[in-house]
Amino acid sequence: MLKNIILIFAIFTNLIIAKNISFENAPENPIHRLPNNQNEILSFNSILKNSINSVVNISTKKINYQGNINRKFFREFYGMDLPPQKSANSLGSGVIVSKDGYIVTNNHVIEGADEISVTINNRDKEYIAKVIGRDKDSDLAVIKIDANNLIPIKFSNIKDVKIGDVVFAIGDPFGVGQTVTQGIISAMNKYGVGINKYENFIQTDASINPGNSGGALIDSRGALIGINSAIISSSGGNNGVGFTIPIDMVKNVVTKLIEKGRVDRGFMGVNISKVTKELQPLYKRKNGAIVVDIQNNSPAQKAGLKRGDLIYAINNQTVKEPHELQHIVMSYNPNETITISIERDKVDIIKKLKLSNLNGDILLLGTIDKSFDGLYISNLNTQNRQRFNIPNRIQGVIVEKVEPNSQADIDGFQIGDIIIQVENNSIENINDIKNIFKYYKNRTKRIYINRRGTIFMIVKR
Repeated sequence: MLKNIILIFAIFTNLIIAKNISFENAPENPIHRLPNNQNEILSFNSILKNSINSVVNISTKKINYQGNINRKFFREFYGMDLPPQKSANSLGSGVIVSKDGYIVTNNHVIEGADEISVTINNRDKEYIAKVIGRDKDSDLAVIKIDANNLIPIKFSNIKDVKIGDVVFAIGDPFGVGQTVTQGIISAMNKYGVGINKYENFIQTDASINPGNSGGALIDSRGALIGINSAIISSSGGNNGVGFTIPIDMVKNVVTKLIEKGRVDRGFMGVNISKVTKELQPLYKRKNGAIVVDIQNNSPAQKAGLKRGDLIYAINNQTVKEPHELQHIVMSYNPNETITISIERDKVDIIKKLKLSNLNGDILLLGTIDKSFDGLYISNLNTQNRQRFNIPNRIQGVIVEKVEPNSQADIDGFQIGDIIIQVENNSIENINDIKNIFKYYKNRTKRIYINRRGTIFMIVKR
C-alpha cells in the first residue's frame, strides 16, 4: 500500500537588500568527525541557541466571505465590510534570513492566507507579516515583518552536506512551541517524490511533524542546510522519512523573491531522457541527459542542438541525470548565456546557448496605465498553466507578480489571478489588454478575474 505524501502544516490550529543579496555564510570545508573523549558529554546546546532564535512560528488565517463579491468594491460602494462566514487557521514555521525581518518559509504554509502572524522565540510580541514573494514550484516563500536586530541564521553550502551528517530539525510541530529533534542525513538528491515541480530533496530521519513545515534543518555547527517541507507517512505522523529543500535552491529562490518578488527561471526548450542500458553502446559516457525533442524557436534550436545529443555538462558542472540538467538550467536567469558540453556521435562538442524565460514575456501593466502600478502580467502558456494548475479552457492573462504596498496590492490583485474580461471585452492575450486599457484610460472600468475557479470583480478608474 502506497504511503501518503504529506505537506507539513497543521490545519485549525546578515541578508542585506540592495542590488546584490549577500548571505552570512558559515565557514567552508568543515571537518567531519566524531568526538572520542570518554569523559565528554556530547551536547549541542551552545550551538543550537542562536539557530533556535532564528526560527519563528507562523500562524495564518483564511477568512471565507459570503459570495464572490470583491471586498474592496463592497466597502467603497456600501460603506461597510462583508461579514465573514467562517475562518480557518493553520500553523507552520519559518527561518529568519536578515536582521530587518525577512523570513523564508514554505509556500504551502502561507498560500491563500488573509493574515499571517509571526512569533519569535522568547518574545511575547506577535508580528503581522506581508508577503514579499511566493514560488509554488519550489514550495518556497518569503515574508517580512517590521522588526530590527533579529538573529539571522547562518547558511551552509550544499557541498558541505554529506550522508551520515548529524542534523537537527527546528520548528513548531503540532503547535506545541519551539522544538528541536535530531537525526542524520539519510539521502541526497531525492526527486520524483511527487511533492513539488522542482525536486532535489535532502532526506532525513530527524523527527518532522505537522507544523514543522517551513522550519530549519541545520548541521552540527548550527548552519542552515535546508527548509523542511514534507514527510512520507501512513498515519500523518513522523515515520523517519522527511524531505528538506536544499540550501542551494533556498539561496537561489530567496534571492530572486526578495529582488523581484517572483522567480524567473532559465529555459532551454528541450525534452530529455536518461542514458539507458540499451543506449549506452551509442555513447562514450554512461551518464548525462539525452535530447529527445527540441521546441521550435527555442534557445536549444537556435544554438543548434539536435535529437540524440548527450548533454554531460553545463558551465563545466557535470550532468549525471536528466533531473540534474533541469535543476542546473533553472538556477540561471533568463538571458544568461551558458556553455553546454554535448556528445554527438561519440564526438565532444561545445555550444553556447542564451536562455529564455520559462514564464514568457512579462509586462508591467503600470507602463500602460499608471493606476495599475506594481502589477506584472504575462500570456498564459504551457509552463504557467502547469505552475498554477490552469485548465486549457480558461483564457486570459495571468498575474505573475504584485509588488508589496503597490496600488495593485492595495486593489487586491494576487499572483496567479487570471484577468479574463474588462467591461464587455474578453481578454485572451497581452495585446488585448493593452488595447482595452488604452481605450478605457482614465475611465471607470470593471475588471473580472478568475482566482482558482472563483470570479471576482475589481473596479478601477
